[in-house]
Amino acid sequence: MLTKEELPTCPVATTVQIIGSKWKLLILRNLLQRPWRFNELKKDLEGISQKVLTDSLRSMEADGIIDRTVYAEVPPRVEYALNDLGETLRPILDAMEVWGMNYRNIAQ
Repeated sequence: MLTKEELPTCPVATTVQIIGSKWKLLILRNLLQRPWRFNELKKDLEGISQKVLTDSLRSMEADGIIDRTVYAEVPPRVEYALNDLGETLRPILDAMEVWGMNYRNIAQ
């Protein structure tokens, strides 16, 4: 997680820095439903490369909004889930969903 000194002074810029990429938003959309395994995310997010998914998940984990859980099984199983801080993003994504639906209705 970045320190306060490393974050932008503008709160909107801070939010964009944490969740602003297309793929991070779509990953968050999925994680709002339930925990996901890496390959499940890769299959569901059509067009994402393995590298981008890996980098996005690592970045979101480093930012403190998701947890990575490794289960001691053979083969190893890893799940990604929103943590309590990540759950606070729910209203933002809900508002984006409403706005997107309204925009689609206007654009028709």
